Amino acid sequence: MASEVYFTNLRASQTGNLLQKLERMVKRAGIEKLDCKDKYVAVKIHFGELGNVAYIRPNYAATIVKLLQQMGGKVFLTDANTLYKGSRDNAVDHIRTAMVNGFNSIATGCDVIIADGLRGKDERIIDVQGKYCPEPKIGAAIAESDVIISMTHFKGHEMSGFGGALKNLGMGSGSVAGKKDMHATAQPKILTEKCIGCKICENNCNHKAVKIVDKKAVIDYNKCVGCGQCVAICKNEAAVMSSQESGEILNYKIAEYAKAVIKDKQHFHIAFIMNVSPECDCWGHNDAAIVPDLGMACSFDPVALDQACVDLVNAAPTLKTNNMLADKEKEHCSCGCEEHSHSDKFHMLHPDTTWQAGIRYAEEIGIGTKEYTLIEM
Repeated sequence: MASEVYFTNLRASQTGNLLQKLERMVKRAGIEKLDCKDKYVAVKIHFGELGNVAYIRPNYAATIVKLLQQMGGKVFLTDANTLYKGSRDNAVDHIRTAMVNGFNSIATGCDVIIADGLRGKDERIIDVQGKYCPEPKIGAAIAESDVIISMTHFKGHEMSGFGGALKNLGMGSGSVAGKKDMHATAQPKILTEKCIGCKICENNCNHKAVKIVDKKAVIDYNKCVGCGQCVAICKNEAAVMSSQESGEILNYKIAEYAKAVIKDKQHFHIAFIMNVSPECDCWGHNDAAIVPDLGMACSFDPVALDQACVDLVNAAPTLKTNNMLADKEKEHCSCGCEEHSHSDKFHMLHPDTTWQAGIRYAEEIGIGTKEYTLIEM
């Protein structure tokens, strides 16, 4: 049976601004059916790395927070610490980053709680009897909440193909040990013929696993945790996924972690298909958007929501301004014509990834269905 996915475009007027459209959409989708009275309600969101400005505006978070509070919920914004080096790899810096990016009690109406604590060790093990991750390690504040609301900036991702609701829930809610668990089979490799020895990967590896030897990057796999920072940060495409299979397994693990997050909990999911950058919000920059801003969507089913977002992006025209997708399409067609625009934008962006594997497996393990009915407002 198909799941319902609600969608609204970004047209607005004096009689209906985007925040009002967001509230109307989630209400029509049935968010008020959730029992939030005196319940701990975790709003799982990505606060954005310092220097990245593609993350969801705090105004949207404030709209959802206010509605959930009106429903009686004890609401907090949350995310778990990162595995890689950056401005969110411990709770002190993570909260500061959230505040700088506008996620504070004044702007959003609630506080920020870092789900896995000061050093990323505050976790709860959830038994899902998964094939790849039998006992996911979930940030305690998320694991102990009663209701999960995910708010996701939909975009490309260098290791999973795209970042949607499943990745926001699964990878985003894992503790530091949980993230190591998910990345364990996703160790990258160096294409030495493309490496110029610039040291960007060495300087940005949080685990000191990359060194420049004879002007070429070398990975110490005894130290590498597979976080993928070198893949994302290398502009010469010298650091790549070791195999397509490793990317598929990463998506399988993300799905099992997402299942652990929503297990025995009420949940609802919102996606913002705007500023669709080619890579994750985890980096301290955001490259130019690949398609026009499309709209907002929501569903009780995170699998259907991800599939709908993929379909909407793939159906949209590629922006012909200077961006990563336009560059890659030109490599395949010098004329740049619309009919040669790639039908799978995320595979074009990241050819070593297989995003379909994650959606297919999430459906297989009972998180939801990729079959959906799009209800436009």
